[in-house]
Amino acid sequence: MGWTYKVHGGVAAGLGAVVLALAALSWVPAAAPLLESQWLGVTAFALAFLAHLSAFARVAVARADKHTLGRAFRCLPGRVRAGLVALIVAGVAMTVFDMVGARGLQSPEERDGRYFALDTTPGARGTVEISKSRYQSLKLSESRWMLGIPGVLLVAASCAVLAAGEVRRADESVVAW
Repeated sequence: MGWTYKVHGGVAAGLGAVVLALAALSWVPAAAPLLESQWLGVTAFALAFLAHLSAFARVAVARADKHTLGRAFRCLPGRVRAGLVALIVAGVAMTVFDMVGARGLQSPEERDGRYFALDTTPGARGTVEISKSRYQSLKLSESRWMLGIPGVLLVAASCAVLAAGEVRRADESVVAW
């Protein structure tokens, strides 16, 4: 595998790990001020988009289908595969666990010193007033999935790039014979 594939995959996996660590940090109450701004989630989604765009280009250049990429992923070193899979499982679990625990409240907002959220439970659609503590927990929950999803996407882009690198390496070794 060429060094550019290793760098690209490593940077995407590293960024994904950092974003997932920030998402996990949202369970720590002292980290709330750091995660309140929306720019962090927007930046993470932009990075995930760029990583996926370049990963798709590398997969297209390698001319690999899903089956070939899956087989190539199994050719990666065991520790690399285990790390990438662990990051994806942790990110998915964190995001799903958080979405299930939201209990129908979403989009928290503050108006005139009062706190509101959109209630999406089947019998009570509409905006409801909530306590300040519930508002803060919903804001952290919102930032958790806003960081969890792009974190998983970054790690998935890393998997695709590294697998495409293995396909290219295998193609080059066949041509050398």
